Amino acid sequence: MPDTPLGILDLVPIPSGATAADALRNSIDLAQRAERLGYARYWFAEHHLNPGVAGTSPAVVLALTASATSTIRLGSGAVQLGHRTALSTVEEFGLVDALHPGRLDLGLGRSGGRPPAQPAPPSATAPPVADGRAPNGLLVPPRFSFEHLLGSPRIALQRRLLQQPGAEPQDYGEQIDDILALLAGTYRSPEGVEAHVVPGEGADVEVWILGSSGGQSAQVAGARGLRFAANYHVSPATVLEAVAGYRAFFQPSEFLDKPHISVSADVVVAEDDATAHELATGYALWVRSIRTAEGAIEFPTPQQARAHAWSEADRALVQDRVDTQFVGSPGRVADQLEQLQEATDADELLITTITHDHADRVRSYELLAEEWRRRGNPLQPR
Repeated sequence: MPDTPLGILDLVPIPSGATAADALRNSIDLAQRAERLGYARYWFAEHHLNPGVAGTSPAVVLALTASATSTIRLGSGAVQLGHRTALSTVEEFGLVDALHPGRLDLGLGRSGGRPPAQPAPPSATAPPVADGRAPNGLLVPPRFSFEHLLGSPRIALQRRLLQQPGAEPQDYGEQIDDILALLAGTYRSPEGVEAHVVPGEGADVEVWILGSSGGQSAQVAGARGLRFAANYHVSPATVLEAVAGYRAFFQPSEFLDKPHISVSADVVVAEDDATAHELATGYALWVRSIRTAEGAIEFPTPQQARAHAWSEADRALVQDRVDTQFVGSPGRVADQLEQLQEATDADELLITTITHDHADRVRSYELLAEEWRRRGNPLQPR
């Protein structure tokens, strides 16, 4: 397989019995260790109203982490633009870049925005899936429906609390164009008025678009020649469609002369398969809490997770995520990551790992880094 760097995606999870402060300290410690291990990137997700996730503001957390690290690239995975403006986003990242220039990845998502403008084009043909497998054997489960989440009172409340009263999200493509123009110093209003962001204009940030399908996010990323991050860990059923859509839309730009893709995966690594599966025991219950719209719970211990009485409906709710989590020894998980890379032709892989104990989480990333290097793969781009 080609050289494939590894990065880390961190939700700043709160283990049961811990606090948000504990989770933040754990994440900063993990970022410092990831830097020493040689991981290419360290991204923070954005989530709201989740009792078990402290990563509510990527810009704030990466600013704290930038002060505690020196070389690893830090970024957002992703800033959710449905409740933000282009100006506030550029200003926040411009502030951090002013003290830590050349280290930031500005990952942008469209959650909370308008519906996609159009589906993927007919040319965006994903590899065929037969019996739930891609041609190389990668598991591609049936599509999960999020309709019940969209109708959840908690989701509606989250949207209301994040938005200004009466506010409507800007068209996603237009918002990305505004961000690029503000960063470049070329922004003009429809009336011809200039805007110059200080700090922010000229910031040395790398812009990424995150997406789970071949629709608007893939279209925006491809048409503007930006980097694209697809989510196997969030939506494994649509990852092949997402990367195919992006490639079909891609146009060379000042940023890239060819498509550049990162693909995420949920991973737990331990010295042996049995230990890894024990550490991952709480994952299904944690995913259930997200998919029932109650909000991500504090990550449970294996004992707490085993105490849950599972219904058939519960199991169906989380099956695709559990089946596509890569859990096992370093060799087994590295094999699965290589399979994911081959199926998607990803340029990079983004790893997200959650265990109850911080030491186990750190060890998972250590073991994976050691195995990845042993196979001749770099953690950093060459």
